[in-house]
Amino acid sequence: MDSQNLKQRTTGDSSVVTEETTAGDDKITKKSSRRGRARTALAKRGLRSLAVAVSVPVCLTLLAVYLGSSDTYKNTTASKPPFWFPPLWALHFTSTASAFLMGLAAWLVWAEGGFHASPTALYLYLAQLMLSLVWDPVVFGAGSSRAGLVMCMGMLGALIGCYQAFKAVNPIASEVIKPCLAWTAFLALVNLTLVYL
Repeated sequence: MDSQNLKQRTTGDSSVVTEETTAGDDKITKKSSRRGRARTALAKRGLRSLAVAVSVPVCLTLLAVYLGSSDTYKNTTASKPPFWFPPLWALHFTSTASAFLMGLAAWLVWAEGGFHASPTALYLYLAQLMLSLVWDPVVFGAGSSRAGLVMCMGMLGALIGCYQAFKAVNPIASEVIKPCLAWTAFLALVNLTLVYL
């Protein structure tokens, strides 16, 4: 068979075929543009909810540091803290960063619908948030290191519960919690040292 002698057969008018394909392309373009707009709107809503989920705990932590804390360790029982104690500005900065990470982890779980499926995760997150907000003013504002130690242990327990509950919903959220767990364990060590000084 000689392939050079083959010709394409067309039936009917070629302009009809072109109009039909153009109409089909317009339908596809309209559908894809609607999908694109829906995805853009969904992404904007997701970014807004992420901004709220992260900024609320960060702002509350900054407010608790501003209103209820002192600038030095003078209100605690330690007249001269050990050399390994972090300066208070570093302690406050790291507490704010921890609030940021916990807000991000909570948003990741919320986006998966985890708080509806497991309300315990929400209660643990809120307990951890409230204890972390109260810890700084109690220890550094009021100078009550024993009460702060109890709160710190409660924070650690709530974080471990959050880690387990978040891991069941979104493993990435549980990975985000790990630095917060390490930081809270360090805070418990600092607080325990303040109790014994």
